[in-house]
Amino acid sequence: MSRVANKPISLPKGVEVTISGQAVTIKGPKGTMQHTIPAAVKVTKETDGLQCAYDVADPTANMVAGTTRAILNNHVRGVSAGFEKKLELVGVGYRAQAQGKKLNLTLGFSHPVEFPVPNGITIETPSQTEIVVKGVDRQQVGQVAAVIRGYRSPDPYKGKGVRYSGEQIILKEAKKK
Repeated sequence: MSRVANKPISLPKGVEVTISGQAVTIKGPKGTMQHTIPAAVKVTKETDGLQCAYDVADPTANMVAGTTRAILNNHVRGVSAGFEKKLELVGVGYRAQAQGKKLNLTLGFSHPVEFPVPNGITIETPSQTEIVVKGVDRQQVGQVAAVIRGYRSPDPYKGKGVRYSGEQIILKEAKKK
C-alpha cells in the first residue's frame, strides 16, 4: 500500500489541470508541463486537488502510483514557483559568465568551456563565481546543474572546482614525506 500515492496534491492559485485520457496537462504562471500516466494509475481532479488511485491487486501499480504522484507534484510546484539550483566556482581564475543562450566558463583548462543552455532553462550569474540554474522542470534543472558541475567537479585535495551551493567537500590529507 503506497502511502505516497494516497496523499492528495494541493493546487495553488493560478494552476489549472486538464486530464484527457492518460495525459495530464498542468498550466501555471511559469509555464506548462505535460505527463503521460501509466495504465495502472488513475488520476482524478477533486476539490482539494489531484488524487492518484491504483489497483490494489496489482503489485507493480503500488510503486508506479507513488512515482506518478511525486512527478505530478513536482510539475505543480514547477509551474507555480519554479525550481533553482545554485552552483559555486572555487579556485583562482575560475569564472562564469552568462551570454544569451550560452554559459562561458573559465575552469583552469587551456580553453574556455561554452555550455549551450537548453530550452526551458535560464542561467544567471549574479557574480563571477556563482551560477543560478532556473526552470520549470525539476529533472531538467538538476540535470543541467549536474552537467555544469561535471566539467570540473571538486578536487578532493584542494577543494577547487564547481560545487553545489552549501555542498560540503571532505578534503583528503596530502601525502607526507
